[in-house]
Amino acid sequence: MQTPPSDDVTRLLLDWSRGDRAALDQLMPVVYDELRKIAQSYLKGERPAHTLQPTALIHEAYVRLIAQNIPAWQSRAHFYGIAAQLMRQILVDHARGYNAAKRGGGQKLSLDDATIFSEERASDLVALDDALAALAALDQRKCRVIELRYFGGMSVEETAEALGVSVATVGRELRLAQAWLHREVGSNS
Repeated sequence: MQTPPSDDVTRLLLDWSRGDRAALDQLMPVVYDELRKIAQSYLKGERPAHTLQPTALIHEAYVRLIAQNIPAWQSRAHFYGIAAQLMRQILVDHARGYNAAKRGGGQKLSLDDATIFSEERASDLVALDDALAALAALDQRKCRVIELRYFGGMSVEETAEALGVSVATVGRELRLAQAWLHREVGSNS
């Protein structure tokens, strides 16, 4: 299936923002394939019988999307960024539950590897999430750049569009955020 034109997705998002529930019903089939790609990218390194499957991750993200106050969607990129953020939070919640059931350490998690969820790396994913929360407290935009690029799978250009900043700003914020996270996660080992 082809990716729908971003104008169609944006129109449906705006209609949904204005309270049109029918727009939400029309939107989900249109964006489902892209959401599935995001979910699959998170789970790509997992064994076939893993407890979390892309479909379950999409459905949980969908439930969280419709349960929250309807955001003022800015664009298609904004929507996918929020969906990716919700999926990451679902995986972190799952990792926290896994860690509570089974305490243990592991190899340090690189930012590139963070987009692949693994129960074996659950404690590292939780540590990264804690570091992202600390970064958000210091600089929300740097945190959003990391979320959109690494967890949302967006290009630098899409990230710039979603945040309403220049491509150069995204590049600069990304480098600074990566360095900060590397130092923060490394200092907690």
